[in-house]
Amino acid sequence: MALRFTSEERLDDGVLERGFTLGEIPGFLWTPSSAAAPTPLILLGHPPIGLHKMYSRLVARARHAAADGFAAATIELPGSGDRPVWPALEQARADLRRAMQAGEPVGEDIIDPLVLPLVDTAVPEWQAALDALLALPEIGGPVGYSGGVISIGVRLAVVEPRIVAAGLFAGSFVPRAILEEARQVTIPLHVLLQWDDEGNDRQASLDLFDAFASKEKSLNANMGGHTGVPQYAADAAGQFFARHLK
Repeated sequence: MALRFTSEERLDDGVLERGFTLGEIPGFLWTPSSAAAPTPLILLGHPPIGLHKMYSRLVARARHAAADGFAAATIELPGSGDRPVWPALEQARADLRRAMQAGEPVGEDIIDPLVLPLVDTAVPEWQAALDALLALPEIGGPVGYSGGVISIGVRLAVVEPRIVAAGLFAGSFVPRAILEEARQVTIPLHVLLQWDDEGNDRQASLDLFDAFASKEKSLNANMGGHTGVPQYAADAAGQFFARHLK
């Protein structure tokens, strides 16, 4: 898939923000003003609620990466934002909402249709984006992956050798198949867990962390709910990527 830039803006801190399309997939690339090219790259994962809704948080993470000397990029997930509606995914989301509102357990019959097709479709798209981004003269390796749907991060860590380190956000309902894949993950990991996240099964997150085969893996657990991540947790993630991408 060909990458085509569609917009360009210099942010107030000097970061260059460029919108692009990869085939029909929209995305953003942020590059620091002062880093020497080629620049290491961090892929910014996000939840499947649309780039427009996530923009302010994504650009804040990109600015943080740029301050550390890294480029950052993201793409829209399948069935989200301005991409075509995915009926099966919409049905899976509706089943999840119904179970949670009813206080029913969320089992494999809901989790697998919700997560596995998304992983199977999104991961090759992230790899295609990586192909296109690394072909740009201003972008080089190594590459890190940060945040988003943790099952996508797990799959990428297994199948994409250009990703040398990953910062993962615990949560987002992990299928048993992804838990098994986690046993093949050997790259350095930094996992962020909000201890009181109302939408997360804490024990499932701990089981997934335990399954990772990485010799270097750290669990940064903080008190508070899903949106209560403290600033120092972001600083710790930045230090993790600085160790492995520079």
